[in-house]
Amino acid sequence: MAHEQSDIADAPAARRLHRRVIVAAGVGVLLVAVLLGGLIAVRNGVIGVDEVWAGEVVGFRGAFGDAVAFTMNRLGGGAIGVFVVPLGGAVVLLLCRRPWGAAFFLVASAASAGVVQLLKHLFGRARPEDMLVTSDFGSFPSGHVANAATIAVVVGIIAPRLWVWALGVAYTLLMAFTRTYLGVHWLTDTIAGALVGVGVALVGWAVFARPLEHERQRWRRRRDGATGDANSANSADGADGATGDAGDADASIRRSTDGAPGAAPDQAG
Repeated sequence: MAHEQSDIADAPAARRLHRRVIVAAGVGVLLVAVLLGGLIAVRNGVIGVDEVWAGEVVGFRGAFGDAVAFTMNRLGGGAIGVFVVPLGGAVVLLLCRRPWGAAFFLVASAASAGVVQLLKHLFGRARPEDMLVTSDFGSFPSGHVANAATIAVVVGIIAPRLWVWALGVAYTLLMAFTRTYLGVHWLTDTIAGALVGVGVALVGWAVFARPLEHERQRWRRRRDGATGDANSANSADGADGATGDAGDADASIRRSTDGAPGAAPDQAG
């Protein structure tokens, strides 16, 4: 009994430590993005790996690549990326009865966009010259990639499944590739964008961790309860069917017995 009480008393402390670790990780990732921006500024906006990759990625350009890149450009930015995707994701979560998840999704998306704009104006890095689409001010960091990384981490936290994380990573990498493919970002811009997205999502997770966990547990109980009710109904239907089959068999046996010819009477001597 005393041991159980000790575990209960230690639970809040463990949760606080867990949140602090998440905050530290998120802030650390954001600091790496800032340091990368500082390094680029010291180098007057020129990094060797950026120039090498910019030359290599041009070789991938073609009709199929253009179609994919232009689609990702529309999906990750403008009215679709800034309003439709966050609001649409929040609506889906609300329909799934995950209001805290919806709040986390919206807050993280807005915070990510805010941090991106802050860093763009802080560093003011010039974009590459060979651009296939028009873009706003500031190359560092990539807002499209930051948005993609934020969504990937947030959805992975809300729905912790391996395939969800795999899709999120693939989506973020594809977004990063297409930004350099279109010539609107340097490679290090996309790396910094991913760092910003992950860092913001982690800090937001620390803020929403407790209600998100309670909400997930309630959702899981409702799901398990619905599954249990369905299984019970199926079992009951199966039992009724078995009883009916047994009754039909008994009736058949009785009819067979009643219809059989009786024994021959004794002959008089």
